[in-house]
Amino acid sequence: MNKPRIRLVFVLLMIAMMVSSSTMMTAKVLAADGKNHKAANPAAPVANDYDTSNSEMRPLIERYADDRSSLNRFYNVQNSEARRAKMTKFYTDWLAEIARQNFDAMSQDGKVDYVLFKNHLEHELRQVDIRVKQFAEIESLIPFGATIMALEDARRRLEPVNGQKTAALFTDLQKQVVEKRKTIDAAIKANKENIPVKKTVANRAAVTLAALRNTLKNWFTFHNGYDPMFTWWVAEPYKQLDKSIEEYAGFLREKVVGVKADDKETIIGDPIGREALMSELEYEMVPYTPEELIAIANKELDWCENEMKKASRELGYGDDWHKALEHVKTLYVEPGKQPELVKQLALEAIDYVEKNDLVTVPPLAKETWRMEMMTPERQLVSPFFLGGEMIQVSYPTNTMAHEAKMMSMRGNNIHFSRATVHHELIPGHHLQGFMRDRYKPYRSIFGTPFWGEGWALYWELILWDRGFAKTPENKIGMLFWRMHRCARIIFSLSFHLEKMTPQECVNLLVKRVGHELDNATAEVRRSFAGEYGPLYQAAYLLGGMQIKSLRKELVETNKLTNRQFHDAILKNNSMPIEMVRASLMNVKLARDYKTNWKFYGENPAGR
Repeated sequence: MNKPRIRLVFVLLMIAMMVSSSTMMTAKVLAADGKNHKAANPAAPVANDYDTSNSEMRPLIERYADDRSSLNRFYNVQNSEARRAKMTKFYTDWLAEIARQNFDAMSQDGKVDYVLFKNHLEHELRQVDIRVKQFAEIESLIPFGATIMALEDARRRLEPVNGQKTAALFTDLQKQVVEKRKTIDAAIKANKENIPVKKTVANRAAVTLAALRNTLKNWFTFHNGYDPMFTWWVAEPYKQLDKSIEEYAGFLREKVVGVKADDKETIIGDPIGREALMSELEYEMVPYTPEELIAIANKELDWCENEMKKASRELGYGDDWHKALEHVKTLYVEPGKQPELVKQLALEAIDYVEKNDLVTVPPLAKETWRMEMMTPERQLVSPFFLGGEMIQVSYPTNTMAHEAKMMSMRGNNIHFSRATVHHELIPGHHLQGFMRDRYKPYRSIFGTPFWGEGWALYWELILWDRGFAKTPENKIGMLFWRMHRCARIIFSLSFHLEKMTPQECVNLLVKRVGHELDNATAEVRRSFAGEYGPLYQAAYLLGGMQIKSLRKELVETNKLTNRQFHDAILKNNSMPIEMVRASLMNVKLARDYKTNWKFYGENPAGR
């Protein structure tokens, strides 16, 4: 071997020895001084704290979620016959697929996921049937709807279009729309005291008409201009049909529903009925009837009123807690100071849960929450905070009328805010979302407000028990929101049972809870605008009580510490709370497991 080659080998050997020595030294330092390592990189997770889920069902659930997303994008017309048939077969096929899995050989995580998945699929099948029934209720008002939906389904299949035949079809459809409007108008004039269609059904038809116009527009735009003969034949008949549908929808809203075109205030909603409510409760694994849940809420509301009276006496108002509440509403910060208050309250809550070792707060979660101010328009439906990684602060702007400004400040006073900032940020929604993105994210398809809102509300309950409210003003702030959650159960379930009107719901919030009128109206409008499921508002307190009941079984019996309990809930991701219980308590599960956990006790009227 020549000398240059020997020198090269020697250099390479020396480099290898240096790298090996450096690596060994680094390993020793990390082993001896892990605390210093973590301090140098505070955002890094510890090595054993990653998502290590080995559920046997995870690959199936992830595949299902991707397949469902593809189908939803392709069959995107909600009430079309093609979508109904395809989704029914899809859910049925997946039920057959999971039935072939070896359930008995699964881990507890796998069994939990199996029960969750089966429950989800069965619920989706029931929802298909419920939507069919809901559409059947309005079909006589829009007999031409199925034809429009079939056009879009045919476009998705890239079927050819005959412009001349389509022009004739649109001309016929336009005549159907005009004739249906005339028929209903004549019926109204003949019997003004008894409109032949329920207002809620007519409103659903008007909403559906708006969706049909959009579907028709998408269909027309796809062909228009790209096919000259199509445009020559169809452009004018399309224009006339679109105009007739728009006018018909306006007619239904104004003459049947009773809402004028410029009315942005009236609340209508769409009650789903008892059968659909029972289906939702089955999916959420809540073994109570709507009537029993209303009884629970009334019992809790009575307890809140008694506690309100105690705080009222401390402030010198005797049992007249409404006066004490009015006093607390006047304790707001001046305009421009609300962001500073929210920041202080957020830091107070984080400091409290960390000092008391209640839950793990990752450094990155503490660092990355944000704040924005809510627009005046958004405050019409969300008069209070909205939260998550970004807390949206509701407070008056210079463009609001004087009364609206005062209601906003009174409704977002210091003590109301102190009771909810922790709900929206840490340990509430922001921490929850942070962990949900990092642990068992495949369970996101089982998302439920009983876990989502229930977790944030649970902290209101547990912090009350721990004495977080130090002054009577603090107590009134926390009790106000607790009464609000009780009222949400009562008015939302009663509305869907068709036992309360939207105005009666507003009155309940004003009289029993002490809401400002505008804020109460915005709350009810938000509840029934269609953005939230029928159990969403009830889920806050009910979910919170479920988690609190589970804590009694695990923490108060010293099976888990507070921190272990809360971390475990977050790391299991979103699911009905009964399945959180099954996971944490290793409950024996069967393929056909059904809800049976009476978290409030056998007697829902008792506390």
